Amino acid sequence: MASIGKIARRTFLFGAVAIAGGAAFGWWKYKTPYGNPLDGVTGSTLNPYVLIDAQGVTLIAPRAEMGQGVHTTLAALVAEEMDLELASVRVIHGPASAAYFNAGVLREGVPFQPIDTGWLAETMRDAMVFPGKLLGFQITGGSSSIVDAFDKMRLAGAAARASLVQAAATRLGVAADTLKTQGGAVIAADGTALTYIDLAADAAQMTLSAAPEPKARADWRLLGKTQPRVDMVAKVTGTATFTADLRLPGMRFATARTNPNLGAAMTSYDATEAQAMPGVEKIVPIAGGVAVVASSTWAAMQAAQAITFDWAPAAYPADSAAITQALTNAFSPDFQDSRNRDDGDVDAALTGDILTADYAAPYLAHATMEPMTAAALLQDGRLTVWSGNQLPTQILVEGAALTGLPQTAITVETLLMGGGFGRRAEMDIIRQAITVAMAMEGTPVLLTWSREEDMTHDFYRPAALARVRAKVDGGKISAFDMQISSTSVMESQVGRLGYAIPGPDATLVQGAADQPYTFANHRVTGYRAPAMLPVGSWRSVGNSQNVFFGESAVDELAHLAGADPIEFRMSHLTHEPSRAVLQAVAEMSDWGNTPTGRARGVAFCVAFGVPTAQVIEVEDTATGIRMTRAWAAVDVGIALDPGNLQAQVVGAMVYGLSAAIRGEITLAGGVVQQQTFWDYEPLRLPQVPNIEVRVLETMPSIRGIGEPGTPPAAPALANAIFALNGQRLRAMPFNKTVSFA
Repeated sequence: MASIGKIARRTFLFGAVAIAGGAAFGWWKYKTPYGNPLDGVTGSTLNPYVLIDAQGVTLIAPRAEMGQGVHTTLAALVAEEMDLELASVRVIHGPASAAYFNAGVLREGVPFQPIDTGWLAETMRDAMVFPGKLLGFQITGGSSSIVDAFDKMRLAGAAARASLVQAAATRLGVAADTLKTQGGAVIAADGTALTYIDLAADAAQMTLSAAPEPKARADWRLLGKTQPRVDMVAKVTGTATFTADLRLPGMRFATARTNPNLGAAMTSYDATEAQAMPGVEKIVPIAGGVAVVASSTWAAMQAAQAITFDWAPAAYPADSAAITQALTNAFSPDFQDSRNRDDGDVDAALTGDILTADYAAPYLAHATMEPMTAAALLQDGRLTVWSGNQLPTQILVEGAALTGLPQTAITVETLLMGGGFGRRAEMDIIRQAITVAMAMEGTPVLLTWSREEDMTHDFYRPAALARVRAKVDGGKISAFDMQISSTSVMESQVGRLGYAIPGPDATLVQGAADQPYTFANHRVTGYRAPAMLPVGSWRSVGNSQNVFFGESAVDELAHLAGADPIEFRMSHLTHEPSRAVLQAVAEMSDWGNTPTGRARGVAFCVAFGVPTAQVIEVEDTATGIRMTRAWAAVDVGIALDPGNLQAQVVGAMVYGLSAAIRGEITLAGGVVQQQTFWDYEPLRLPQVPNIEVRVLETMPSIRGIGEPGTPPAAPALANAIFALNGQRLRAMPFNKTVSFA
């Protein structure tokens, strides 16, 4: 796969004159303060999404590929409008630029329920384009890539096609509406065919009078159908370039060791033994520790283990019990952060027999398959950073702050990621790589963390507690009061980037306060516990723990009401897409006809605007509980690639089930105890049930799918186990309470 740097070296365009058959195309839908980030690369003054050169069409992707298949769908959006086959469109990641800002990720932050499609809610969501442009975050996350790109990419492709047709009409002296496009060419009525490559230079000079109209859905050839992944061949043959695969002339290799008391300083160190080891070239102090530079990654890692350190102590509680106590203490008016849901009179309704339940979720690591890795080169007054990352524009900020260089002197090459889940929006590995590059000026250095460093220096999914008081009356929930205590993801994560978000943190109650259930009296209160371990966005963010709390409680209430769990949920839902996914998953699983010896549990939520329902089937075996089958139904509004959507739901469920069964980060003496996949173990292949996924399209607008499949997995499993043996699991991980095969 090509890189933006290689395109820069080819220099296809000079000023407004195309040379060597190159031209860039696109359509800027909105007036923007940002110029074309490809101007310094190609000289084009057009929108930077579609490039045509002597080899054909290249999509300059504004979002990163971390296994979610986004590059395939982005390419399909453009190929559809340009009447190209998907295989003929090459894809590379674009440069770090605020012009590639993501407004879609901000749509989730408006103070309305995800299902609220009223005028005010939609107006505020649409208005997020303005702060999106102001912040200029080129971020991949929040299941927002397709939400943000759906119109942009189609307009880019449609504008490119319109410019090509206009150029052909001028050259042939015919009316544009007599021409058609097919297979990378503009074709005249008499059969004359002019290729896109041949027309590119002329098309670059064309000015469109208005934004072209994208194709109607009825005319789609590619969209709406499962497509082969554009990165599939490279990945299965091992030729895809991840950061750890990068090799540059004269490259050196490094690793880092930093204080295991997270956030605390390194008081002193002794590297005498390490410096004498074969291949070791330099020991570089970095924030909170050191980096070892050597002739190979292995040599660097071996030397790093030989260094002795004096670490400053952690500022947070020293063990998991103390963390839990701090969360418990935060259930106090002094720590109240939000009350985003307060319907009816909960206190007056909570009389007589009520359900009282406490739930708990632990810290969780992102545990990406590829450990944190980044490379950097400082040379001749320029800095280049290579990294699989989710936030390239922030790397420009970090690089400028560390080196003193202007951002225009910094280049970011975003490579493929071996998993992200929110972890690669962080800048710790980037800062380290740049610091090492400054100490090794003129030499490219690849910095790779050990798995142990990666696991013990994460920005974790926060630990959280929930207290639920609720009442069933007449077969329905008459009162529901949930209190949630957790540290703030936004305070921690955004603070590390040098920003502040005033007011409450909506992620504290995400997946709880915003659910579409209609209870007569319904209150959700978030309590912001003091900052402890550094925390960050983990796949589905607050939904990941809060849906477990809420859906476990709803299931307990269904049992108290003597009601079928699916029918009970349906009786509290008027939102038709939400009802539809529950109906679909009931049909898929043949709910009510569970095989003898097995049991099923259900869970539902709306996460990132996607109604999602899941059913998990379990059985008891001689070696423990085994998941036998699972079903999921989701509604994304418009299914651009059904096969990829299904794959993402399966992956999200496995991620959520792994965490529910075994995932836990614990502390002892201020240090994270889990080191590798040996003691932070995901599900093994034989333990994964057969999963069937159905994709619905009744929601009014398109939604992303990377995160919504994770939250219902844990409560669906917990509810299935209760149906199997009557045991309620109110705390994760479940393997501390029950045995699994």
